[in-house]
Amino acid sequence: MRLRRWLTGLVVVVAVGFAAFWILTEPRPLAASVVPTTPGDATRGELVFWAGGCVSCHLSPDAKASDAKPMLGGGKALTSKFGTFFPPNISPDKDTGIGNWTMLDFLNAMKRGIGPGGTHLYPSFPYTSYQRMPIADLVDLKAFLDTLPPVHAENKPDRLPFPLNIRRGLGLWKFLFLDGREFAADATKSAEVNRGAYLVNGPGHCNECHTPRTLFGLGGLDMTHALGGAPNLSGRGRAPNLTPGTGGIGDKSADDLLFDLEMGQDFNGVMLEVQQNLAHLPESDLAAIVAYLKQVAPVNGPPRRQRPN
Repeated sequence: MRLRRWLTGLVVVVAVGFAAFWILTEPRPLAASVVPTTPGDATRGELVFWAGGCVSCHLSPDAKASDAKPMLGGGKALTSKFGTFFPPNISPDKDTGIGNWTMLDFLNAMKRGIGPGGTHLYPSFPYTSYQRMPIADLVDLKAFLDTLPPVHAENKPDRLPFPLNIRRGLGLWKFLFLDGREFAADATKSAEVNRGAYLVNGPGHCNECHTPRTLFGLGGLDMTHALGGAPNLSGRGRAPNLTPGTGGIGDKSADDLLFDLEMGQDFNGVMLEVQQNLAHLPESDLAAIVAYLKQVAPVNGPPRRQRPN
């Protein structure tokens, strides 16, 4: 009798636990009513595209980032301590890209990390930052993406260890770290600083690399040390401190930082690719990024590494 009661209790606990897991991990898409009735502006969308650095991850291996109409058939593998991710084809190809995606599909991917069919997307796609973007900017971005050349290239499956390969489990990660809030301007700051804040924290997704993570690197962004530098997610090197604190950008003038963003004089590697994207933005946007970074809360860290002459 005792054994039967114990087994019955165990079954109940397991059933309740599974039900809770299933409810908490359920994808939560946007309502169809959020899709505007007016079409997007591809010209504006192009600026959003370059601010977001889409080329850096999604450019086809045999294409050139300098092309006026880049081919986004899927980029090079992103190797991290969590596994290997393959940036997908986001060209307008109807068979292998996003040519058959509805606008709602696109908005759900960008703001909720949900792919067509309701599957969770891995946060190697930085929707935790893209969620900050207003619907209008995303509609414009989709309008521009639709003007790019279609690339027929099958997506490669990510290579992840168990249990990270169970996509349903991402619902728990989102429950903890995806808040769904859009960027809101700070009324105490200038329009220029607010514009920079949006570009850095939204489409530019700078925090994804330059802000450390909580819970032993498996959690969300530790915004108490925002932009203060973080271990490279690949496990090699470190993303630098972008704050005015020790080891950050405090020793550089606003003019020098603006020159760096325009010309890439002080960048190499991944940051050079980022700069090459940002260089397509108007000078006013680059100046806004600098103005924002110069006034963020300083985070002190090790001295910046200097490039060899």
